[in-house]
Amino acid sequence: MSRKWMKYLSLPVMASMLLAGCSSNNGNNTASNDQTSDSKNATTNNATATNATDGKPASWIADRKIKGLVFMGTDDYTEDMNPEIKAEIKKKTGIDFEIEIMKSADSLEGMIAGLAANDLPDFIAFYLNNSGRPEMPVALKAAREGMFTDLAPFFKDTKVYSKYLQDDYLPADTKYGVMFRPEFNGATYFTHMNIQREGGQVTWRGVGGPYIRKDIADKLGVDPRTITTTAQLEELAKKIKAGNFTDNNGAAVTPIGPAYWGGHEVGALFNDLEWGASDQRIKQDKDGKILHEAQTPIAMKKVEFVQRMLKEKLLQPEFFTMDESRATEGAINGSWAIIADMHSYQDFNQDMHYIPLGPINKVDAPYKMQIDYKSGYSAWAVPATTKKPEEVVKFADWLASREGKLLWKYGIEGRDYTLDANGNPLVKKEVIDLKAKDPNEAKKLGFAGVGNNWGDILGSTDNANKADFGEENYGDNSNSGLFPAVEKIATYYGLDQKIKDGEVVDAYVPNSFLGEFENGTDLKTAFDNYNDALVQAYYSKNLDDAQKILNSALKQMESAGLDGYLKLLADKNADPKTKVKL
Repeated sequence: MSRKWMKYLSLPVMASMLLAGCSSNNGNNTASNDQTSDSKNATTNNATATNATDGKPASWIADRKIKGLVFMGTDDYTEDMNPEIKAEIKKKTGIDFEIEIMKSADSLEGMIAGLAANDLPDFIAFYLNNSGRPEMPVALKAAREGMFTDLAPFFKDTKVYSKYLQDDYLPADTKYGVMFRPEFNGATYFTHMNIQREGGQVTWRGVGGPYIRKDIADKLGVDPRTITTTAQLEELAKKIKAGNFTDNNGAAVTPIGPAYWGGHEVGALFNDLEWGASDQRIKQDKDGKILHEAQTPIAMKKVEFVQRMLKEKLLQPEFFTMDESRATEGAINGSWAIIADMHSYQDFNQDMHYIPLGPINKVDAPYKMQIDYKSGYSAWAVPATTKKPEEVVKFADWLASREGKLLWKYGIEGRDYTLDANGNPLVKKEVIDLKAKDPNEAKKLGFAGVGNNWGDILGSTDNANKADFGEENYGDNSNSGLFPAVEKIATYYGLDQKIKDGEVVDAYVPNSFLGEFENGTDLKTAFDNYNDALVQAYYSKNLDDAQKILNSALKQMESAGLDGYLKLLADKNADPKTKVKL
């Protein structure tokens, strides 16, 4: 193991990162865009042609193995690939494709250990929603030490990834914060993924946030859409408690349970008590001053609210700490009258026995949907030790083409789908039936439509499902009925109007600049300590103790340079290239 990386493992910031862990998208990474396009022409343009000179298809790259090491969880990805799918890849490109998922209790910890071992395959992949993710300083350190290949020269000769070189294609954070950072002088050592082809579009039809059991709402005569403040939420929770409702097993329900995916603070539930995004806690006040939550009265107002909800048994006692399996079990059993966070694509609720609640207003204004101009999710890099790195880029480009996406999204033509008159895929009924009856068996077919997501690691970008395949969601063209509740919930929630009234934003999250702040390491540790301190304050004996806990956390942040960082954010926000979400 490199001594430099051993030292890095011991840094305080890494200790805090390892404690914080790494969250997944929980199946909610489905951004795509509606764009007018002639799909039949797209099929013709992307179809595999034959090179008459050597009998190989035009999509041929090289007769070689490409192996990737993935620092992401097995709930999002699998290294098990279907043999027939692998054979198709080999036939079309010459590539023997293989991925390995780093086995680790924490994906960030695995990434650090994998880089420290300095024995990397042809590419690596890791979580990276934005440049404020904890993976970013780890990836940056590796790039600065020369561990990765500059990919920019290879993008020039590609069909899809060459778009990354266009001035107006990438969102600001992806362009300047992740990939083409000024310090690299035009080089790029990571490729940010899941970029939409067109900006400012919302084509994922899911509705996320708090949900309430419909039978309970009906019994109480409450329209959940009218619950727009935490004060109203508290009154509703009291009515639920007094109603003596029971779950599927006959046990008393808990008025408000944790998120479907486990305990943590849910910003959508406490929105009018959140100072900025719940994973950032930095916001501009009405006078234009940028403040951390701990510097405002909001922090103690939230603590007071949570303590009262816990004391009155309106909030599940382990709301902030419960493991995913127990939280999910409670949701499926109907044990939580209100689930703090879930979404409308989840299988267990396709009968709509839970319906959306809210949305809760912001701390200083009515709710308004914020729409990212474009957003990213995950990234990949090519180690400097990789032979012929241009072939890895060419393979990624093929996976990102319509031909490649058709394989990793829909499977094999004839086996898994047929084509309609416009060249768009029609999912076969037997595949739809198998997915509904036995999802695990369907997954073995080996493509994203049935839950095997190997292809999006290198291929999910320039996304425009409607333009490329004639449907936003897998199976729509076949009227598959896989998610019958989605459009009904979208209509109930008023999703289209919320999108119409929404605000399109192309900006950085506040934590994005910690990597260039002089005391960024110490301040990141202090930010993480504040998050932990907030939970301690929720469970403290009284408000006086809670205040002392938060005061101590604030003092640590101030000692680590909080005021200087907030000034940096003000300077960044004044620059059109580095606008901040405040």
